[in-house]
Amino acid sequence: MIDIPLTADLFRGALELERTGRGLVPHRLPARARAQNSDPRLAMVEAQPAGVRLRFRTRARVVELDTLPTKVEYPGAPPRPDGVYDLLVDGKPAAQATAPAGVRFADLPGHDKDVEIWLPHNELTTLVALSTDAPVSPVPRADRVWLHHGSSISQGSNAASPATTWPALAATAAGVELVNLGFSGSALLDPFTARALRDTPAGLISVKLGINVVNADLMRLRAFGPAVHGFLDTIRDGHPDTPLVVVSPLYCPIHEQTPGPGDFDHEALARGEVRFRATGDPAERAAGKLTLEVIRDELARIVAQRQESDPHLTYLDGLSLYGPEDFAELPLPDDLHPSPAAHRRIGARFASLVLGA
Repeated sequence: MIDIPLTADLFRGALELERTGRGLVPHRLPARARAQNSDPRLAMVEAQPAGVRLRFRTRARVVELDTLPTKVEYPGAPPRPDGVYDLLVDGKPAAQATAPAGVRFADLPGHDKDVEIWLPHNELTTLVALSTDAPVSPVPRADRVWLHHGSSISQGSNAASPATTWPALAATAAGVELVNLGFSGSALLDPFTARALRDTPAGLISVKLGINVVNADLMRLRAFGPAVHGFLDTIRDGHPDTPLVVVSPLYCPIHEQTPGPGDFDHEALARGEVRFRATGDPAERAAGKLTLEVIRDELARIVAQRQESDPHLTYLDGLSLYGPEDFAELPLPDDLHPSPAAHRRIGARFASLVLGA
């Protein structure tokens, strides 16, 4: 076996690589943004490498990756499953592994091939070493880069594996290179996230906004509109003409007409199930509390206003990706996040509606 240095040219989807005493940590926010963040949840999820993968060219038949996973468990909730590593060979799924079982892929085709290892989308991962039984070479970076920001649904909650989150599926279907800045519970219009989007090269940018602002009960309607404008203004400072798509929330019955904050359904937890609920009062909408219905109306209004001077800005109603009819067929298993089958549907629709163009 040959020890392969873990150099930046082998990585896709990470904004920064941090070398620590234990190994290499891929980050999805740069150090400047991390220094301005005070939320431990965002600090955790930005280091969960959703959309981050190793990509190289090789004739190797054996590929081994030594990693150090860090698992997070919540009191009262069932233990989370081990993070999955997806192997793609020439763009097609070839194998899966988990760190406790050993991230080792053997019996690969002996010809020269494109190898991708997608890292777990929901588990902190430190990379220790990469080894193969033949030399590797970097793959040239794609010209078409899709930069996406969103919530836990974009990060991949409830997806079966990292290469089957809806953004990963959409990117693969359209043949574009994904940079996924989906942060669980943390799509909150943070200025440092907007600056990260501003400073990242991309041919297309999408921002999926709303669900976290509602279930965090973070702001009222008066603050939401100006915050969205400021977020988009910052992105435009670095990408004045790049196609920019604002995506409103997917259908989620618990928050359609009921404000946050969101919470665990503690009765379900007592039964060993993870489910969520909305705890706000629908009557509080009159005082400016946000619901998904309010968010969709406001985002549509903001985009229509900005389009008068920004011809490269478009609005995508999240209900066109996953709406009431989809919920009836493919309900949300925990009342908040889509199932693996729904991730596939959302990814296919986004690829068709947005990336195909």
